[in-house]
Amino acid sequence: MRAFLVRPECILCLSSALSVMAQLADNFSLRINQVHLTPSHLKHRTEGLKVKGSNFTLDGFPFLIVAGTIHYFRVPREYWRDRLLKLKAGGFNTVTTHVPWNLHEPMKGQFYFAKNLDLKVFIFTASEVGLWVILCPGPYVGGDLDLGGLPSWLLRDPRMKLRTTYKGFTKAVNLYFDQLIPRIASLQYHKGGPIIAVQIENEYGSYYKDKKYMKYIKKALVERKIEVLLMTADDGQEVTKGHLKNVLATLHMKNIYKETYRKLFSFQGLSPVLMTVYTASSFDTWGLIRRTLDLHMLLKDVREMFTLRFSLNFYMFHGGTNFGFMGGAMSSKNYVSVVTSYDYGALLTEDGDYTPEYLTFQEYFSSVLVVPTHLQPERKPKAVYNTVIPSHYLSLWDILPYLEEPIQSVKPICMEELPVNQGSGQSTGYTLYATSITTGGILTSRGNVQDRAQVFLDEKYVGVLDHSTDHLTLPFKNKDAKGCPLWLVCLEQSYRNYWTLSILVENQGRIAYGQNINKERKGLTGNIYLNNSPLRGFKIFSLEMKANFIQRGLPNLWKPLPNQVSGPAFFLGFLRVDHTPRDTFIKLKGWKKGVIFINGQNLGRYWEIGPQETFYLPGPWLHPGKNEIIVFEEMKAGPDIQFTNISHLALAEAERAVWIADCHNGTNPKHSDHQETRLLFACPNSHPCSDGSRRAECHLCCTTLFQTPSQTFP
Repeated sequence: MRAFLVRPECILCLSSALSVMAQLADNFSLRINQVHLTPSHLKHRTEGLKVKGSNFTLDGFPFLIVAGTIHYFRVPREYWRDRLLKLKAGGFNTVTTHVPWNLHEPMKGQFYFAKNLDLKVFIFTASEVGLWVILCPGPYVGGDLDLGGLPSWLLRDPRMKLRTTYKGFTKAVNLYFDQLIPRIASLQYHKGGPIIAVQIENEYGSYYKDKKYMKYIKKALVERKIEVLLMTADDGQEVTKGHLKNVLATLHMKNIYKETYRKLFSFQGLSPVLMTVYTASSFDTWGLIRRTLDLHMLLKDVREMFTLRFSLNFYMFHGGTNFGFMGGAMSSKNYVSVVTSYDYGALLTEDGDYTPEYLTFQEYFSSVLVVPTHLQPERKPKAVYNTVIPSHYLSLWDILPYLEEPIQSVKPICMEELPVNQGSGQSTGYTLYATSITTGGILTSRGNVQDRAQVFLDEKYVGVLDHSTDHLTLPFKNKDAKGCPLWLVCLEQSYRNYWTLSILVENQGRIAYGQNINKERKGLTGNIYLNNSPLRGFKIFSLEMKANFIQRGLPNLWKPLPNQVSGPAFFLGFLRVDHTPRDTFIKLKGWKKGVIFINGQNLGRYWEIGPQETFYLPGPWLHPGKNEIIVFEEMKAGPDIQFTNISHLALAEAERAVWIADCHNGTNPKHSDHQETRLLFACPNSHPCSDGSRRAECHLCCTTLFQTPSQTFP
């Protein structure tokens, strides 16, 4: 979803909707009873979700959609049921989820619907816990994913026009839908499944490059036997552009003005309003302060929406984690990439714990809805494992001879066009470009570094080229040597007449939305210049860092770790777990920037610039006994790998730590560790137990927290 950077008081203009909605007669009582409208109760179904005047109906009964978004691919499969049960226990009746094409078809023609991508199992589980499903199959889903969930191999076509009826795009969509839609068609409402609605594309009104495109997507779904209610979703400003005839238009909570509601009813009559994306927060990006929610504003809006009988969907109810390299980026003024955590200020924390907001809304929903009583899942205790000290390392330069043969090219080649992955190109990770130079001078990128490049001369670090820095000085000659590092002076004094220039480029995530997604190629996307002359003769190494690369691709050349090693390098350590593994958080104090791998799985990126300071490690990723941790560090390794039971995503600047306390709690047998804790909420038993992660309970005694007055540090 696009970032919501400002939240004015009248963001939904709900008061302006009153005059329009007053004309609508509704059949709801003051307290809405929908106990009988669950998948298990509706065995003999006649008709699914319908629009009847100003109401939704389900099997003929008035129905208010109270939904929350959970992305199955951002949550460990072992926790799907837990998160869905918490959604149900909170008073919700529907789960919304998006289907990321790039994860299900990472290489052209190779489809994956198993393990953490088993969409059918997720939908079955939702039904079992009593939830309906609104499915968003795309092909573009947004969701702050790399390229909005579109596969990067589409960009191998130099004429590609994403999200249009361009033949190259529709051919790929048809093949994908041929695999996806038959898997979900049997799970629709009229066939006994929980899917009550399907969203066509996502926010197309803000893109709108082809007026035939949305009709094509609708036809593609209908021809493959999608028969439930279809809907579009757009912000208030673009709702007219994005809608289709005879398809329900729904709203995202951006650019909503007085005229939005009149416009909405003008082209689809007096219909129910579904706020498909309602959120009080947004995703976080590297290097920027954290965005936080306003609980009072959130509750005020929801109360007004219920008064008006709006249906709504919380985006996100539970955000989860951008495991691996799935996170995207945004580029309004400057390029910024999404952090590994997708906490999103959701009603559950990244690791699935309850927040004060969850409890507040659970209480409110119980006052306005008659819902089945469900046992609320207990909080999962977190572990604080022993610190791991890396024992061995592998320099990136040492492993290059053992990788697949490098690609030889006169000019740089972008990631997507590299001849790897059976013709699908490289999607994520890093690419190393190496060439020879015979002189120093000014190295210039001219915007062709996407996104961040470390520059090395004979394996020695020189500097960084990125979106904000487009040139570096390579000082080789004697006149440049004064004040330069000793290794540069030594290079000049040697008898060699060339040096190896290596450029390690990281793809930090393709933008997830906007008019420029067709241009989102990564790596070196054009020439690199030395003294205004384009460099030629490259060896190109693809370093996608997939699971099989970490598990089997790294050569067994590990060296004992000396006191200090500079990156880029892989660092190896082992975590011993003596009991059933529990969730924990990794803290990399002193490390600079890189990627974490646990037992071969890519946990995600870390970066010292923040705001994210700890990294969620799900218990199911661990096993009893020895667990392998590999950290790819780009610059300088820290002394150790620490573990904590507290998420530390850092606070917004306006909510700087209100209280720091050292916890030496000798009275609580559950806890004796020393830890630094930032408090936003206080425990009635005086335990310092929340650090800004918005938890609803004390992690020591599980007592409900109460909010404390802010105390700001100097």
